Amino acid sequence: MLPILSSLIKALSIVLITGAIGLELWHLQALVIQSQPPAVPSPILGFARFALIAHGLEGMIAAVYAPRRQRQPFSYAIYTFFVGTIGLVELFKSDKFSKLP
Repeated sequence: MLPILSSLIKALSIVLITGAIGLELWHLQALVIQSQPPAVPSPILGFARFALIAHGLEGMIAAVYAPRRQRQPFSYAIYTFFVGTIGLVELFKSDKFSKLP
């Protein structure tokens, strides 16, 4: 049951972070060309910004610790940015503990 939930969260996270990036770019583009920003409720835009910052920090953490786990830092940072905390959990999961019954 847990791997199915993990896969569902990963897929949903990728869609939502991509949407947050698009929403933020749309908002910034409207400000740059001095047109009306999209009519998005402020809490949604705030939550999207919070998620982007949190996922960015998780990506940076993954980039720092990936070489210690024999992973490519840049690719694992991008992966963790899009899937979030699950990427860090996968990175820090210890092999000796995962073999316990």
